[in-house]
Amino acid sequence: MVKKEIITICGGLGSGKSSTAKKVAQILGYDHFSSGDFFRQVGLELGLSINEINKRAETDKKIDEMTDQKLRDLNDKNKIVIDSRTAYHWIPESFKVYLDLPKEIAKNRILESIKNDSLRQKSEKVSTIEEVYEKMTERFESEQKRYWNLYKIDNTDKNKFDLIIDTNKNNLEEVVNIIVSKYKSWIKEN
Repeated sequence: MVKKEIITICGGLGSGKSSTAKKVAQILGYDHFSSGDFFRQVGLELGLSINEINKRAETDKKIDEMTDQKLRDLNDKNKIVIDSRTAYHWIPESFKVYLDLPKEIAKNRILESIKNDSLRQKSEKVSTIEEVYEKMTERFESEQKRYWNLYKIDNTDKNKFDLIIDTNKNNLEEVVNIIVSKYKSWIKEN
């Protein structure tokens, strides 16, 4: 398999995919793409929250197909970091990273992230930790069901990834440094 200068970052809700991907891209001088932001934008254009568009995607395959086509098109790029739950599947020649985080910790991070991101504020429509936990559980279950029904993939299967990092045990800077270091070693290997 020919390795591509592409890093795909997957992980659970609130694990830090977007923050990590942005910083890794910045350090490497690579482009960055967030399928979550793309998906949120599609939802907003349809007047739907992130959970509402996830629910609609369960019956309207065009929504996931649009996002997945965008990811497949990125397979032709080089020097890009992609945060996405399915990019590792569409770009198997990428350096595949999984960020792991328990749900109980994730809900606090998600609420904090929403407070600091206007796109997420418009799309997420939550204000309490209880709402965050309920919505993130609904979203996770909806996504897992769709990915299995559409593609027979389980993006929580850690055997599919080149690197797994616990983002509870490592802060953002440590996570970024681990990824950059391991990626540089990986890309040099035959």
